[in-house]
Amino acid sequence: MTDLQIKIESLQNLLIAIATGGSGDEEEYKKLRTELLNNTEIKSYLPDFLMTNRTTGQFWQFIKFKFSTYAERRHFLWNEFSNVLNYIETKQNGIIDQSTSKTIEKFSQEYINSQWLKALERKIDDPEGAITTARTLIETTCKFILDSLNVNYIDDLELPKLYKMTAENLNLAPDQHTEQIFKQILGGCQTAVEGLGALRNKLSDSHGKKSSQVKPTSRHAELAVNLAGTMTTFLLETFEFRTQKI
Repeated sequence: MTDLQIKIESLQNLLIAIATGGSGDEEEYKKLRTELLNNTEIKSYLPDFLMTNRTTGQFWQFIKFKFSTYAERRHFLWNEFSNVLNYIETKQNGIIDQSTSKTIEKFSQEYINSQWLKALERKIDDPEGAITTARTLIETTCKFILDSLNVNYIDDLELPKLYKMTAENLNLAPDQHTEQIFKQILGGCQTAVEGLGALRNKLSDSHGKKSSQVKPTSRHAELAVNLAGTMTTFLLETFEFRTQKI
């Protein structure tokens, strides 16, 4: 469960407590309400009543006249928060995420798997951290493959060069093929990895920032994580194919 899910469910539970005769922390309500409404990605999925009920007292006046029984109030709040929770769960369990998770788990490489799970967890709540982790995921995958093939490399080699070395050892370098379509596709993979490294340098939390620096959003993180996941899957499955042929 992500931090964002925890915050949403905490707010939902706080409101259910108020709506069913209990009490709710006023400062906690205001903090969670403000933080969630300021999240532009999920704002449109949040219950409409959050916009107009700025305090727990205002919410109580709203809910006690809307429904007379505790059961009705519970069902109302569960339904109102279902849209945003379903949205987050759908994003977390996308087709790319599931496919990549299965491939990584198959190789039983704990560090690669931990980087992938960390990237998934961060892509909504921590876009900068997700971009950094996405880059680390590809780097870790390349090193795993090169180590498995007993290929020597400089440990702090830049990502584009590390990927190029990995690609050459897997016969994935563009200049290793004569068919134009394969050269084009494999060249695109190389460009994509270079782009991810550049995105990480530009938008991630790995370097100090100027005050005017553009902050990455969840869509930037989604791009970086999906790209890293796709490339990781491609590299691992190619590695498996090549080693099985030997």
